Amino acid sequence: MIIGRVWKFGDDINTDLMLPGPLLTASEEEQRRAVFSANRPGWVDQVRPGDLIIGGRNFGTGSSRPAARSLRNLGLGALVAESINGLFFRNAVSFGFLALECPGIGAAFEEGQIAEIAIETWTVRNRDTGAVLPVRPVPDQLLSLMTSGGIYPLLEKQGLIAPKAAS
Repeated sequence: MIIGRVWKFGDDINTDLMLPGPLLTASEEEQRRAVFSANRPGWVDQVRPGDLIIGGRNFGTGSSRPAARSLRNLGLGALVAESINGLFFRNAVSFGFLALECPGIGAAFEEGQIAEIAIETWTVRNRDTGAVLPVRPVPDQLLSLMTSGGIYPLLEKQGLIAPKAAS
């Protein structure tokens, strides 16, 4: 079970807001510090490891930049959105960030409430109100990649790419 404090975001949250263009070649730490700096300045100083994002429709619209990596690097427990842009979802899989779709999620939570995600039953529960919603299941192989670090650790383990250099 994944349990965390909720941060709410609306519809059509663009990858530019998560990973601003001028920082595409910056270090992962610099990219992490810039997440949502344009629309929620200071948010990265408030968010804590394990916190969750509740998103609206078409979360992650925009480019295929690796914005999901920046969310993972913040230590977020997961994203649960009404719907997720396909490019963003693929990057979430590749970079090991749990991203799930759940119609009705936006209306079921207020910012600051506590969410419980149960992958075993594909549900999300609002601990404050007791509301339980079904989450769209993710295929086992994709779920495994999202929960075990993503594609790069798998390719390293299989000897298909060199291990990431220690920073």
